[in-house]
Amino acid sequence: MNLADIETFLMIVKTKNITKTAENLFLSQPTVSHRLKSLEEELDVKLITRKKGYKQIELTTQGEEFIPIAERWVSIWQEMQLLKHSQDRLCLTVGCTDTMNSAILFDLYRQILNEKEHVMNLHIKTHYSYELYGLLENHEIDIGFVYHHLQFKNIVTEPIMREKMYILRSARAGEPREAIHTDELDPQKEIFVSWEANYQIWHDQTISKGEWPRIQVDTFELLLHLLADDTLWAIVPISVAERIASLRPVQISEIANATQPPERITYKIKHKYPNEATLKAVQVFEEKINAYLRTKDWGYVGQ
Repeated sequence: MNLADIETFLMIVKTKNITKTAENLFLSQPTVSHRLKSLEEELDVKLITRKKGYKQIELTTQGEEFIPIAERWVSIWQEMQLLKHSQDRLCLTVGCTDTMNSAILFDLYRQILNEKEHVMNLHIKTHYSYELYGLLENHEIDIGFVYHHLQFKNIVTEPIMREKMYILRSARAGEPREAIHTDELDPQKEIFVSWEANYQIWHDQTISKGEWPRIQVDTFELLLHLLADDTLWAIVPISVAERIASLRPVQISEIANATQPPERITYKIKHKYPNEATLKAVQVFEEKINAYLRTKDWGYVGQ
């Protein structure tokens, strides 16, 4: 078996479509079909079936059983590549959402960079939560941090933080107030961030009430810059509020509504079958992040 054939099979499993597989891998459809045929001939089993008139393919029983074997094969190949380029330092690829990197882990990364002993090389990838699950499943990252708990067969999900939400306004927005009811704020002046599904439901029922937000953002930097406007406001978790407060003058107020927004939960995700070559690096990073989060008043719930 070769890596190209295995990766092509796993992409077919993901897309359930030969055409989409070819597009995603920048290959021709005949090349995809040839790789699949070569793999089936080598294994001497049929991996997929195609029903006449249907674009989507279906996996055979042997195809379903081959998925974890293929994933482990790719994992072993990656470990072999790490072995070829092994150094004394640990190497780790971390996947995070934008605000997780910018608001929560920024200071931890700086601490690691400032350590006297250079023991770890970090590769940091920023993606949406659902993308990070896919990257981890394909062993393209070693550990991830997300805001959505999704069900993936080979991924273990563990909550590490539960954060209370606050109203954030410019320091020049008026007299500072300890608590504000959202009904007192102009919904047309809100900078909306969809933190996660339960928060979206609360927001739809409490603030937007069927109306589209005037502006919605998905990056920490854009939220930071827009809050320079004295008339705008946002609802953010405490870690984001504190990070923005360290960068520009703002008011942080509690939410006075009887029905509070759900806390934002941050999850740590790891693969059930991790790369042996990065196990030590993952362990060291987990120890560092746990010690770091314990120093913060952000609702740490990890071990």
